[in-house]
Amino acid sequence: MHPYLPNTPEDVKNMLDVIGLQSTEDLFQNIPENLRVKGDLNLPKSKSEIEVRRMVSALAAKNESVDEMVCFLGAGSYDHYIPSIIKTLVSRSEFYTAYTPYQPEISQGTLQSVFEYQSMMCALTGMEVSNVSMYDAPTAAAEGVILASVQTKRRKILVSETVSPETKSVLETYLMYREVDLEFVKEKDGVTDVEDLKSKLCKDTAGVLLQYPNFYGVIENVKEMEALIHENKSLLLMSVDPIALPILKSPGELQADIVVGEGQALGQNLNYGGPVLGFMAATKKLMRKMPGRIVGETLDREGKRAFVLTLQAREQHIRRFKATSNICSDQTLNSITAAIYMATLGKQGMKEVATQSFKKAHYTFMELTKSGKFKPLWQKPFFKEFAILCPESVDTINEKLRAQGILGGFNLRKINDSLGDAMLIAVTENRSLEEIDRFVKIMEEI
Repeated sequence: MHPYLPNTPEDVKNMLDVIGLQSTEDLFQNIPENLRVKGDLNLPKSKSEIEVRRMVSALAAKNESVDEMVCFLGAGSYDHYIPSIIKTLVSRSEFYTAYTPYQPEISQGTLQSVFEYQSMMCALTGMEVSNVSMYDAPTAAAEGVILASVQTKRRKILVSETVSPETKSVLETYLMYREVDLEFVKEKDGVTDVEDLKSKLCKDTAGVLLQYPNFYGVIENVKEMEALIHENKSLLLMSVDPIALPILKSPGELQADIVVGEGQALGQNLNYGGPVLGFMAATKKLMRKMPGRIVGETLDREGKRAFVLTLQAREQHIRRFKATSNICSDQTLNSITAAIYMATLGKQGMKEVATQSFKKAHYTFMELTKSGKFKPLWQKPFFKEFAILCPESVDTINEKLRAQGILGGFNLRKINDSLGDAMLIAVTENRSLEEIDRFVKIMEEI
Protein backbone atom coordinates (compact mmCIF):
# COMPACT_ATOMS: atom_id res chain seq x y z
CA MET A 1 0.00 0.00 0.00
CA HIS A 2 1.24 3.48 -0.87
CA PRO A 3 -0.01 6.24 1.45
CA TYR A 4 -0.48 8.69 -1.44
CA LEU A 5 -2.92 6.41 -3.29
CA PRO A 6 -6.58 6.74 -2.24
CA ASN A 7 -7.41 3.02 -2.48
CA THR A 8 -8.60 1.28 0.68
CA PRO A 9 -7.30 -2.22 1.56
CA GLU A 10 -10.68 -3.56 0.41
CA ASP A 11 -10.32 -1.79 -2.95
CA VAL A 12 -6.86 -3.29 -3.43
CA LYS A 13 -8.06 -6.81 -2.53
CA ASN A 14 -11.01 -6.57 -4.93
CA MET A 15 -8.76 -5.47 -7.80
CA LEU A 16 -6.22 -8.20 -7.10
CA ASP A 17 -8.99 -10.83 -6.93
CA VAL A 18 -10.25 -9.76 -10.36
CA ILE A 19 -6.83 -10.29 -11.97
CA GLY A 20 -6.02 -13.36 -9.90
CA LEU A 21 -3.06 -12.09 -7.85
CA GLN A 22 -2.34 -12.35 -4.13
CA SER A 23 -0.51 -9.04 -3.55
CA THR A 24 0.66 -5.90 -5.30
CA GLU A 25 4.19 -7.33 -5.25
CA ASP A 26 2.99 -9.99 -7.71
CA LEU A 27 2.46 -7.19 -10.24
CA PHE A 28 6.24 -6.67 -10.41
CA GLN A 29 7.39 -10.28 -10.51
CA ASN A 30 8.99 -9.79 -13.95
CA ILE A 31 11.31 -7.11 -12.56
CA PRO A 32 14.53 -8.60 -11.10
CA GLU A 33 14.85 -8.32 -7.33
CA ASN A 34 18.12 -6.37 -7.55
CA LEU A 35 16.38 -3.59 -9.51
CA ARG A 36 13.56 -3.10 -7.01
CA VAL A 37 13.67 -0.38 -4.38
CA LYS A 38 13.61 -1.78 -0.85
CA GLY A 39 11.90 0.17 1.90
CA ASP A 40 10.43 3.65 1.72
CA LEU A 41 11.57 6.31 -0.72
CA ASN A 42 13.90 8.98 0.66
CA LEU A 43 11.22 11.66 0.77
CA PRO A 44 10.32 14.13 3.53
CA LYS A 45 7.29 13.41 5.68
CA SER A 46 3.98 14.75 4.45
CA LYS A 47 3.16 18.37 5.20
CA SER A 48 -0.03 20.36 5.56
CA GLU A 49 -1.30 22.56 2.76
CA ILE A 50 -0.16 25.66 4.66
CA GLU A 51 3.37 24.26 5.04
CA VAL A 52 3.59 23.21 1.39
CA ARG A 53 2.39 26.63 0.21
CA ARG A 54 5.03 28.37 2.34
CA MET A 55 7.78 26.03 1.13
CA VAL A 56 6.89 26.38 -2.55
CA SER A 57 6.50 30.16 -2.23
CA ALA A 58 9.96 30.39 -0.67
CA LEU A 59 11.44 28.38 -3.55
CA ALA A 60 9.62 30.50 -6.14
CA ALA A 61 10.87 33.68 -4.47
CA LYS A 62 14.43 32.67 -5.38
CA ASN A 63 13.61 33.23 -9.05
CA GLU A 64 14.11 36.67 -10.55
CA SER A 65 11.79 37.51 -13.42
CA VAL A 66 11.10 40.48 -15.68
CA ASP A 67 8.44 41.53 -13.18
CA GLU A 68 11.24 42.51 -10.79
CA MET A 69 14.08 43.19 -13.24
CA VAL A 70 14.51 45.51 -16.21
CA CYS A 71 15.13 43.23 -19.19
CA PHE A 72 17.60 43.84 -22.03
CA LEU A 73 17.95 40.12 -22.80
CA GLY A 74 16.49 38.72 -26.01
CA ALA A 75 18.15 36.10 -28.24
CA GLY A 76 14.80 34.54 -29.15
CA SER A 77 12.45 35.39 -26.26
CA TYR A 78 11.40 38.98 -25.64
CA ASP A 79 9.84 41.12 -22.93
CA HIS A 80 7.05 42.81 -24.88
CA TYR A 81 4.05 44.42 -23.22
CA ILE A 82 1.04 42.12 -22.83
CA PRO A 83 -2.36 43.89 -22.67
CA SER A 84 -4.32 42.91 -19.54
CA ILE A 85 -7.32 41.79 -21.61
CA ILE A 86 -5.37 38.78 -22.90
CA LYS A 87 -5.09 36.88 -19.62
CA THR A 88 -8.77 37.49 -18.90
CA LEU A 89 -9.92 36.14 -22.25
CA VAL A 90 -7.62 33.12 -22.63
CA SER A 91 -8.48 32.03 -19.07
CA ARG A 92 -12.11 31.49 -20.08
CA SER A 93 -12.95 27.80 -19.78
CA GLU A 94 -14.11 27.41 -23.40
CA PHE A 95 -10.58 28.36 -24.54
CA TYR A 96 -8.54 27.16 -21.60
CA THR A 97 -9.89 23.62 -21.51
CA ALA A 98 -10.47 23.09 -25.24
CA TYR A 99 -8.33 20.55 -27.02
CA THR A 100 -8.77 19.33 -30.59
CA PRO A 101 -12.07 20.42 -32.19
CA TYR A 102 -12.88 17.01 -33.68
CA GLN A 103 -16.61 17.75 -33.49
CA PRO A 104 -17.09 21.06 -35.33
CA GLU A 105 -20.76 21.35 -34.37
CA ILE A 106 -19.77 21.89 -30.72
CA SER A 107 -16.42 23.59 -31.33
CA GLN A 108 -17.37 26.65 -33.35
CA GLY A 109 -15.82 29.11 -30.89
CA THR A 110 -12.42 27.41 -30.90
CA LEU A 111 -12.52 26.89 -34.66
CA GLN A 112 -13.42 30.51 -35.37
CA SER A 113 -10.69 31.84 -33.08
CA VAL A 114 -8.14 29.62 -34.82
CA PHE A 115 -9.46 30.71 -38.23
CA GLU A 116 -9.01 34.35 -37.21
CA TYR A 117 -5.46 33.56 -36.01
CA GLN A 118 -4.59 31.95 -39.34
CA SER A 119 -6.08 34.89 -41.26
CA MET A 120 -4.08 37.43 -39.27
CA MET A 121 -0.86 35.42 -39.63
CA CYS A 122 -1.36 35.40 -43.40
CA ALA A 123 -1.90 39.16 -43.38
CA LEU A 124 1.18 39.69 -41.20
CA THR A 125 3.53 37.45 -43.22
CA GLY A 126 2.08 38.21 -46.65
CA MET A 127 1.61 34.48 -47.28
CA GLU A 128 -1.44 32.65 -48.63
CA VAL A 129 -2.04 29.98 -46.00
CA SER A 130 -1.17 29.39 -42.34
CA ASN A 131 -1.64 26.34 -40.14
CA VAL A 132 -2.82 26.47 -36.52
CA SER A 133 0.63 26.40 -34.97
CA MET A 134 3.72 24.37 -34.24
CA TYR A 135 5.49 23.87 -30.90
CA ASP A 136 8.12 26.64 -31.19
CA ALA A 137 10.34 28.36 -33.76
CA PRO A 138 13.06 25.65 -33.96
CA THR A 139 10.60 22.78 -34.50
CA ALA A 140 8.61 24.90 -36.96
CA ALA A 141 11.84 25.44 -38.91
CA ALA A 142 12.51 21.69 -38.87
CA GLU A 143 9.01 20.97 -40.20
CA GLY A 144 9.55 23.65 -42.84
CA VAL A 145 12.77 22.21 -44.22
CA ILE A 146 11.26 18.70 -44.26
CA LEU A 147 8.32 20.12 -46.24
CA ALA A 148 10.78 21.72 -48.68
CA SER A 149 12.57 18.39 -49.17
CA VAL A 150 9.30 16.50 -49.72
CA GLN A 151 7.98 19.12 -52.17
CA THR A 152 11.12 19.38 -54.31
CA LYS A 153 12.16 15.71 -53.95
CA ARG A 154 15.64 16.98 -53.15
CA ARG A 155 17.84 15.94 -50.24
CA LYS A 156 19.95 18.95 -49.28
CA ILE A 157 19.09 21.90 -47.06
CA LEU A 158 21.25 25.02 -46.69
CA VAL A 159 20.97 26.99 -43.45
CA SER A 160 22.66 30.30 -42.74
CA GLU A 161 25.05 30.42 -39.79
CA THR A 162 23.19 33.57 -38.71
CA VAL A 163 20.14 31.49 -37.77
CA SER A 164 19.43 30.93 -34.05
CA PRO A 165 21.75 28.31 -32.49
CA GLU A 166 18.71 26.53 -31.01
CA THR A 167 17.17 26.23 -34.47
CA LYS A 168 20.41 24.84 -35.88
CA SER A 169 20.61 22.29 -33.07
CA VAL A 170 17.00 21.12 -33.58
CA LEU A 171 17.54 20.89 -37.36
CA GLU A 172 20.55 18.64 -36.83
CA THR A 173 18.47 16.36 -34.59
CA TYR A 174 15.41 16.24 -36.86
CA LEU A 175 17.29 15.68 -40.12
CA MET A 176 19.71 13.09 -38.77
CA TYR A 177 17.26 10.27 -39.56
CA ARG A 178 15.36 11.85 -42.46
CA GLU A 179 18.04 11.21 -45.09
CA VAL A 180 18.28 14.96 -45.61
CA ASP A 181 21.75 16.53 -45.76
CA LEU A 182 22.19 19.70 -43.72
CA GLU A 183 24.87 22.20 -44.68
CA PHE A 184 25.57 25.62 -43.18
CA VAL A 185 26.27 28.79 -45.14
CA LYS A 186 29.02 30.90 -43.57
CA GLU A 187 28.41 34.14 -41.71
CA LYS A 188 30.42 37.19 -42.81
CA ASP A 189 30.29 40.49 -40.90
CA GLY A 190 27.07 39.47 -39.12
CA VAL A 191 25.12 38.43 -42.23
CA THR A 192 24.89 35.46 -44.57
CA ASP A 193 27.91 35.17 -46.88
CA VAL A 194 26.31 35.44 -50.34
CA GLU A 195 29.39 34.11 -52.12
CA ASP A 196 29.43 31.03 -49.90
CA LEU A 197 25.72 30.55 -50.62
CA LYS A 198 26.40 30.70 -54.36
CA SER A 199 29.13 28.08 -54.09
CA LYS A 200 26.94 25.67 -52.09
CA LEU A 201 23.72 25.89 -54.11
CA CYS A 202 23.39 22.79 -56.29
CA LYS A 203 20.79 20.78 -58.18
CA ASP A 204 20.00 18.76 -55.04
CA THR A 205 19.34 21.83 -52.82
CA ALA A 206 15.72 21.64 -51.68
CA GLY A 207 15.70 24.96 -49.83
CA VAL A 208 17.62 27.65 -48.01
CA LEU A 209 16.69 28.83 -44.51
CA LEU A 210 17.40 32.46 -43.56
CA GLN A 211 16.47 34.36 -40.38
CA TYR A 212 14.92 37.83 -40.68
CA PRO A 213 16.14 39.74 -38.70
CA ASN A 214 18.88 37.24 -38.01
CA PHE A 215 20.02 35.97 -34.61
CA TYR A 216 22.38 38.96 -34.22
CA GLY A 217 19.48 41.34 -34.84
CA VAL A 218 20.78 42.31 -38.30
CA ILE A 219 18.32 42.70 -41.18
CA GLU A 220 19.55 40.42 -43.96
CA ASN A 221 19.45 41.41 -47.64
CA VAL A 222 16.98 38.65 -48.48
CA LYS A 223 16.11 40.00 -51.94
CA GLU A 224 19.65 39.44 -53.24
CA MET A 225 19.65 35.83 -52.02
CA GLU A 226 16.07 35.12 -53.13
CA ALA A 227 17.03 35.55 -56.78
CA LEU A 228 19.87 33.04 -56.42
CA ILE A 229 17.71 30.52 -54.57
CA HIS A 230 14.78 30.57 -56.98
CA GLU A 231 17.08 30.56 -60.00
CA ASN A 232 18.32 27.24 -58.63
CA LYS A 233 14.67 26.05 -58.37
CA SER A 234 15.08 25.77 -54.60
CA LEU A 235 12.61 27.04 -51.99
CA LEU A 236 13.21 30.12 -49.84
CA LEU A 237 12.45 29.53 -46.16
CA MET A 238 12.40 32.45 -43.73
CA SER A 239 12.37 32.33 -39.92
CA VAL A 240 10.96 35.70 -38.91
CA ASP A 241 10.24 37.90 -35.89
CA PRO A 242 6.50 38.72 -36.21
CA ILE A 243 6.95 42.01 -34.33
CA ALA A 244 9.29 43.29 -37.06
CA LEU A 245 6.95 42.57 -39.97
CA PRO A 246 4.66 45.62 -39.67
CA ILE A 247 7.60 47.89 -40.61
CA LEU A 248 9.84 45.57 -42.68
CA LYS A 249 9.07 44.07 -46.07
CA SER A 250 6.95 40.99 -45.50
CA PRO A 251 8.18 37.50 -46.48
CA GLY A 252 5.43 37.47 -49.11
CA GLU A 253 6.87 40.63 -50.70
CA LEU A 254 10.32 38.98 -50.62
CA GLN A 255 8.95 35.93 -52.49
CA ALA A 256 9.37 33.47 -49.63
CA ASP A 257 7.88 30.01 -50.08
CA ILE A 258 7.71 28.93 -46.43
CA VAL A 259 7.68 31.21 -43.38
CA VAL A 260 8.21 30.03 -39.81
CA GLY A 261 8.97 31.80 -36.57
CA GLU A 262 8.42 32.23 -32.86
CA GLY A 263 5.09 33.62 -31.70
CA GLN A 264 6.10 34.21 -28.07
CA ALA A 265 6.22 37.97 -28.67
CA LEU A 266 2.54 37.94 -29.64
CA GLY A 267 1.09 38.25 -26.15
CA GLN A 268 2.81 35.27 -24.51
CA ASN A 269 4.58 35.51 -21.16
CA LEU A 270 8.25 34.54 -21.08
CA ASN A 271 7.34 31.73 -18.64
CA TYR A 272 11.00 30.83 -18.05
CA GLY A 273 11.11 29.44 -21.60
CA GLY A 274 7.65 28.13 -22.41
CA PRO A 275 5.10 27.12 -23.43
CA VAL A 276 5.28 29.20 -26.58
CA LEU A 277 4.15 28.65 -30.16
CA GLY A 278 5.86 28.26 -33.48
CA PHE A 279 4.02 29.43 -36.56
CA MET A 280 4.14 28.32 -40.18
CA ALA A 281 2.75 29.96 -43.29
CA ALA A 282 3.30 29.11 -46.95
CA THR A 283 2.12 29.55 -50.51
CA LYS A 284 -1.04 27.81 -51.75
CA LYS A 285 1.14 25.48 -53.82
CA LEU A 286 2.43 23.91 -50.60
CA MET A 287 -0.86 23.91 -48.72
CA ARG A 288 -1.66 20.20 -49.05
CA LYS A 289 1.74 19.15 -47.72
CA MET A 290 1.77 21.46 -44.69
CA PRO A 291 1.91 19.69 -41.32
CA GLY A 292 -0.61 20.34 -38.59
CA ARG A 293 -4.12 21.65 -39.03
CA ILE A 294 -5.87 24.25 -41.14
CA VAL A 295 -9.30 25.61 -40.24
CA GLY A 296 -11.58 26.54 -43.12
CA GLU A 297 -14.70 28.70 -43.40
CA THR A 298 -17.87 27.31 -44.97
CA LEU A 299 -21.68 27.50 -44.70
CA ASP A 300 -23.83 25.11 -42.71
CA ARG A 301 -27.05 23.60 -44.10
CA GLU A 302 -28.96 26.66 -42.92
CA GLY A 303 -26.63 28.94 -44.87
CA LYS A 304 -24.92 30.34 -41.78
CA ARG A 305 -21.18 30.98 -41.52
CA ALA A 306 -19.43 27.92 -40.04
CA PHE A 307 -15.91 26.60 -39.44
CA VAL A 308 -14.36 23.15 -39.83
CA LEU A 309 -11.00 21.45 -39.76
CA THR A 310 -9.97 21.06 -43.38
CA LEU A 311 -6.98 19.90 -45.44
CA GLN A 312 -5.76 17.89 -42.48
CA ALA A 313 -3.23 15.38 -43.79
CA ARG A 314 -4.91 12.07 -42.95
CA GLU A 315 -1.57 10.29 -43.35
CA GLN A 316 -0.63 11.83 -40.02
CA HIS A 317 -3.33 9.69 -38.38
CA ILE A 318 -3.69 6.59 -40.55
CA ARG A 319 -1.00 5.85 -43.17
CA ARG A 320 1.92 7.13 -41.14
CA PHE A 321 4.50 5.72 -43.51
CA LYS A 322 3.29 8.28 -46.09
CA ALA A 323 3.21 11.22 -43.68
CA THR A 324 5.30 14.32 -44.34
CA SER A 325 5.18 14.99 -40.59
CA ASN A 326 4.26 13.13 -37.43
CA ILE A 327 3.22 16.20 -35.47
CA CYS A 328 -0.23 15.37 -34.12
CA SER A 329 -0.90 18.21 -31.71
CA ASP A 330 -0.44 21.97 -31.63
CA GLN A 331 -0.36 24.99 -29.36
CA THR A 332 -4.00 26.01 -29.85
CA LEU A 333 -4.34 28.06 -26.64
CA ASN A 334 -1.14 29.93 -27.46
CA SER A 335 -2.42 30.54 -31.00
CA ILE A 336 -5.64 31.97 -29.61
CA THR A 337 -3.53 34.16 -27.29
CA ALA A 338 -1.65 35.45 -30.34
CA ALA A 339 -4.95 36.09 -32.15
CA ILE A 340 -6.30 38.10 -29.21
CA TYR A 341 -3.04 40.07 -29.04
CA MET A 342 -3.14 40.95 -32.77
CA ALA A 343 -6.85 41.76 -32.68
CA THR A 344 -6.43 43.94 -29.58
CA LEU A 345 -3.57 45.97 -31.04
CA GLY A 346 -4.83 46.05 -34.62
CA LYS A 347 -2.74 47.15 -37.60
CA GLN A 348 -1.79 50.52 -36.13
CA GLY A 349 -1.01 49.07 -32.70
CA MET A 350 1.23 46.37 -34.17
CA LYS A 351 3.03 49.02 -36.19
CA GLU A 352 3.43 51.17 -33.06
CA VAL A 353 5.01 48.27 -31.13
CA ALA A 354 7.45 47.66 -34.00
CA THR A 355 8.27 51.37 -34.41
CA GLN A 356 8.84 51.94 -30.69
CA SER A 357 11.05 48.84 -30.44
CA PHE A 358 13.05 50.03 -33.46
CA LYS A 359 13.50 53.60 -32.21
CA LYS A 360 14.32 52.65 -28.60
CA ALA A 361 16.85 50.04 -29.74
CA HIS A 362 18.61 52.60 -31.97
CA TYR A 363 18.58 55.22 -29.20
CA THR A 364 20.16 52.70 -26.81
CA PHE A 365 22.76 51.76 -29.42
CA MET A 366 23.76 55.38 -30.01
CA GLU A 367 23.93 56.21 -26.30
CA LEU A 368 26.04 53.13 -25.51
CA THR A 369 28.55 53.59 -28.33
CA LYS A 370 29.02 57.37 -28.40
CA SER A 371 31.68 57.37 -25.64
CA GLY A 372 33.77 54.74 -27.42
CA LYS A 373 33.87 52.40 -24.40
CA PHE A 374 31.50 50.04 -26.19
CA LYS A 375 31.99 49.50 -29.90
CA PRO A 376 29.56 48.10 -32.51
CA LEU A 377 30.38 44.50 -33.38
CA TRP A 378 29.16 45.25 -36.91
CA GLN A 379 27.91 48.35 -38.68
CA LYS A 380 24.75 46.77 -40.11
CA PRO A 381 21.06 47.73 -40.16
CA PHE A 382 19.17 46.20 -37.24
CA PHE A 383 15.63 46.09 -35.85
CA LYS A 384 15.43 45.75 -32.04
CA GLU A 385 18.62 43.82 -31.23
CA PHE A 386 22.26 44.75 -31.71
CA ALA A 387 25.68 43.44 -30.71
CA ILE A 388 28.42 45.49 -29.04
CA LEU A 389 31.99 44.69 -28.03
CA CYS A 390 32.63 45.10 -24.31
CA PRO A 391 35.90 46.07 -22.57
CA GLU A 392 35.59 43.10 -20.18
CA SER A 393 33.81 39.76 -19.82
CA VAL A 394 30.09 39.90 -20.60
CA ASP A 395 29.35 37.52 -17.72
CA THR A 396 31.16 39.89 -15.32
CA ILE A 397 29.19 42.87 -16.65
CA ASN A 398 25.92 40.96 -16.35
CA GLU A 399 26.65 40.06 -12.72
CA LYS A 400 27.12 43.75 -11.93
CA LEU A 401 23.96 44.67 -13.86
CA ARG A 402 21.98 42.02 -12.02
CA ALA A 403 23.03 43.53 -8.70
CA GLN A 404 21.39 46.76 -9.95
CA GLY A 405 18.14 44.99 -10.92
CA ILE A 406 18.93 44.79 -14.65
CA LEU A 407 18.91 41.66 -16.79
CA GLY A 408 21.77 42.27 -19.23
CA GLY A 409 22.27 41.09 -22.78
CA PHE A 410 23.21 37.67 -24.16
CA ASN A 411 26.88 36.65 -24.07
CA LEU A 412 27.71 35.84 -27.70
CA ARG A 413 30.90 34.06 -26.64
CA LYS A 414 28.62 31.19 -25.59
CA ILE A 415 27.85 30.39 -29.21
CA ASN A 416 30.93 31.72 -31.01
CA ASP A 417 34.13 32.24 -29.05
CA SER A 418 35.75 34.08 -31.96
CA LEU A 419 33.38 37.02 -31.47
CA GLY A 420 35.16 37.91 -28.23
CA ASP A 421 33.46 39.78 -25.39
CA ALA A 422 30.35 40.65 -27.38
CA MET A 423 26.92 41.32 -25.88
CA LEU A 424 23.63 40.98 -27.78
CA ILE A 425 21.19 43.57 -26.42
CA ALA A 426 17.43 43.60 -27.03
CA VAL A 427 15.24 46.65 -26.55
CA THR A 428 11.46 46.46 -26.86
CA GLU A 429 8.62 48.97 -26.56
CA ASN A 430 8.36 47.84 -22.91
CA ARG A 431 11.51 49.78 -21.97
CA SER A 432 11.03 53.36 -20.82
CA LEU A 433 13.46 56.19 -21.57
CA GLU A 434 14.36 56.31 -17.86
CA GLU A 435 15.17 52.56 -17.82
CA ILE A 436 17.33 52.88 -20.94
CA ASP A 437 19.23 55.91 -19.62
CA ARG A 438 19.85 54.15 -16.30
CA PHE A 439 21.09 51.02 -18.14
CA VAL A 440 23.47 53.12 -20.24
CA LYS A 441 24.72 55.00 -17.16
CA ILE A 442 25.43 51.78 -15.23
CA MET A 443 27.15 50.26 -18.28
CA GLU A 444 29.36 53.37 -18.52
CA GLU A 445 30.24 53.14 -14.83
CA ILE A 446 31.05 49.44 -15.13
